[in-house]
Amino acid sequence: QVQLVESGGGLVQAGGSLTLSCAASGPTVNIYVMGWFRQAPGKEREFVAAIKWSDGSTYYPDSVKGRFTISRDNAKNTVYLQMNLLKPEDTAVYYCSADRLRRGYFEVVTGAYDYWGQGTQVTVSS
Repeated sequence: QVQLVESGGGLVQAGGSLTLSCAASGPTVNIYVMGWFRQAPGKEREFVAAIKWSDGSTYYPDSVKGRFTISRDNAKNTVYLQMNLLKPEDTAVYYCSADRLRRGYFEVVTGAYDYWGQGTQVTVSS
């Protein structure tokens, strides 16, 4: 069973930056893609970014493209989410996730991901 532990959340002013980390443990060889999702109060969990564990290719939705950067450190089994130019609407609980299936594309729906972290709160003040 893969375990994911997020860290790095906190309070930041609009326009600021924050970096989240997600440490994976267990049979990480089973992981094909790592993803980040977020969920704001009263809203559904939404896709934020994904990275392929093998070659580092990435995918972002338009809402964060150019502001967020996902990266990984294979030696540390850790994925990062660098968030710049943060906006109040980025406020949410951010979740790390892992997809085991070797698809030819990035999945953006929560149901496709097999493992989840406990989440870390990010609050952006205006």
